[in-house]
Amino acid sequence: MLRKIKALIAELKNAGFTNRGGKGSHRNFEKNGVNCTISGKKGADAKHYQEKDVAKKISEAKT
Repeated sequence: MLRKIKALIAELKNAGFTNRGGKGSHRNFEKNGVNCTISGKKGADAKHYQEKDVAKKISEAKT
């Protein structure tokens, strides 16, 4: 079962990313020069590529 967009947002916030805002359903997060954009309504299912991108960006920000 796919996770929801709000779960990805919570994961980014827990990793220390800050929400820089966005336009429409897009949300831009940043930490240590690493940017991640999440699109979609909070209650929508996350796409596979979004889950992979969030995990990749969190690992990049740790180094």
